[in-house]
Amino acid sequence: MREGSTTEQSSYYDDLEKMSVRDLLVNMNNEDKKVALAVQEAIPQIEPLVGEIVKRFKKGGRLFYIGAGTSGRLGVLDASECPPTYGVPDTWVIGLIAGGDGALRKAVENAEDDFQQAWHDLKDFDINENDVLVGIAASGRTPYVIGGLRDANKNNVLTACVTCNVGSEVAQEAVYPIEVVVGSEFVTGSTRMKSGTAQKLVLNMISTSVMIKLGRVRGNKMVDMQLSNEKLVIRGTRMVASELGIDEGLAQELLLKYKSVRAAIDNYKK
Repeated sequence: MREGSTTEQSSYYDDLEKMSVRDLLVNMNNEDKKVALAVQEAIPQIEPLVGEIVKRFKKGGRLFYIGAGTSGRLGVLDASECPPTYGVPDTWVIGLIAGGDGALRKAVENAEDDFQQAWHDLKDFDINENDVLVGIAASGRTPYVIGGLRDANKNNVLTACVTCNVGSEVAQEAVYPIEVVVGSEFVTGSTRMKSGTAQKLVLNMISTSVMIKLGRVRGNKMVDMQLSNEKLVIRGTRMVASELGIDEGLAQELLLKYKSVRAAIDNYKK
């Protein structure tokens, strides 16, 4: 096992309460700098998973995330941002957290300790062999996630995981394990810190790459984003104006008429 491969290792720092605020911030930032490099090492694990997810989406499949605590919240966050960003249905990417939606705001005692509950939660969505299940667990030993992946495997659902330990129980259950080894946390065992940051980066990479490969981005623009507020209408207007070489007044008129950047551009060109 590589050095720093456990999320429970003692912090490289001690006597934190004696540090100045500046020292606390600088030292936390120094630890955070290690996260992107750890994610870089995991790219060979992430790449094939993205390809498999794209294949299944093209067959009508979906992407599910399961996790507990911080890991579960990050999965729900990533799933909830796909519809407004890429204009996709909220049934395409689904995040589930141990303890249900109430656990997003307040910890639910013992919710993560049930090996059977994840599959019960997933069955409510009729999960099937066209779908992909990604278990998220910093430690790699969360029963809710282990059980969910195990049952998914039994039912021919493709499984993957994002964890921050090497050779964990969660990784052993996943067909596509992604292990991002960030080392010990600044506050020992506080995996909402470096581990959580690493998980967020990986989930960003997975969902963004999938959406790009599904054609939900043109050039580098979110051409299918939902126009849910004034800021996004202004952003969309500028995209249309830039792409078509027209003034913003006409661009906004087209955008509001056709309801998306993509539709505005395509209809103008026709």
